[in-house]
Amino acid sequence: MADRIICLTITGLLAAAVAVEPVWGSGYRIPEQSINSVGMAGGYIASASGPDASYNNPANMSWNKDAWQIETSISYINLKGTDYTDYLTPVFNGSSASENYVLPLLHLVSEDISNFRFGFSLTYPYGLSKRWDEPFPTATAREFDLKVYEGNPSVSYRFNDHLSAAVGVRLLYAEGKVQSSAVNPPISGIAPLSLLARDMEGDATEWGYNLALSYRPLKSWNISATYRSQVDLDVEGDAALIARHPLAGLVAWYDGDAGVEVVTPAVLTISTAYTLKQATVTLTWDRTYWSEYDQLDFDYEQSFTGNPYFRNFDSPVSKNWEDTDAFRIGFSYANTERLTTMMGIAFDENPVPESTLGFELPDSDAVIYSIGFRYKTSDNIEIGLAYLYDDKEERKVENSLISGEFDGAGAHIVNAGLLYTF
Repeated sequence: MADRIICLTITGLLAAAVAVEPVWGSGYRIPEQSINSVGMAGGYIASASGPDASYNNPANMSWNKDAWQIETSISYINLKGTDYTDYLTPVFNGSSASENYVLPLLHLVSEDISNFRFGFSLTYPYGLSKRWDEPFPTATAREFDLKVYEGNPSVSYRFNDHLSAAVGVRLLYAEGKVQSSAVNPPISGIAPLSLLARDMEGDATEWGYNLALSYRPLKSWNISATYRSQVDLDVEGDAALIARHPLAGLVAWYDGDAGVEVVTPAVLTISTAYTLKQATVTLTWDRTYWSEYDQLDFDYEQSFTGNPYFRNFDSPVSKNWEDTDAFRIGFSYANTERLTTMMGIAFDENPVPESTLGFELPDSDAVIYSIGFRYKTSDNIEIGLAYLYDDKEERKVENSLISGEFDGAGAHIVNAGLLYTF
């Protein structure tokens, strides 16, 4: 047990960055960003229509009705707390805090202009947070918070009634915060400190792109592919590092610039949708290239490699995440001319290998369930409501830092919004 405490404090205190508890996608990716997408568990790519096609599949903007369309919605997100049970001692047990967020979303698509359509979306594709209060988890993850905002203008071109392509620009803005602290941490060759802590905040703005292609062999059958580029967020800001000794008081500190790179991985999606009378079924596969997240490395104004207190803050930490696959099935049914109901199910892999899993992101495979509806109150106004539940599997972990299991993780999403055609 003593070896685990030393390893956790010396290495694990510094292992986490601005990676966070996932909302309902693998890692810290958030795929569902509209009423329809939430209602169909993200299985809404080839069947994307209306204003949210601008984000989910901009090539499908070509098949929209010839009018301007806008969708505004709000997602309420409840992240369940995660329970940790240690195999060796209940002293190390803990539970993360439950989190609640409200996120406004916006999607807009233009009318047809010489076979071109223009779209814009405001979304939140990555993020949220993780907080622990118990001493053992707190050493690596007292508080982690990452918010990523994306503005995504796009343009599509309809070659004919069967083929459409689109390209978009991704503007990502990120805000990150990380806090960790260890009480009485053992430091090799030094008497135990009373406190070793880090507090960092920063932000970043970066660009990327997205591509989409839609082919309709028949009016009732759509085959689509989309690709969202990887964007490396160079988060820069301020950091405070503190080492306090029980007798000597403050023995080492740093207050200055700091930075860390956060990977938002590329995503490739292949999807097909078929409509038979009132029913539409969409089958979707997406691959998230998390393997680009191979290590975590903080940068400071000065080097700490020779500092006995802070040297581990300055050492790269291996992550070695793996690419993941998700399989999604979306279903919609036009019950009447005004009412459409939706449902979906998805199976989502997690990217975190057992060897590098920690308290900052105890991710696991998930099954996702969703339902929803849209209702036309008039010819140009439609309201919608959707609910999604992300059910995370329990995760048993045996590595150099952790010997135990995580259970109870998951998320509830409620999205409500309005579509307007003009």
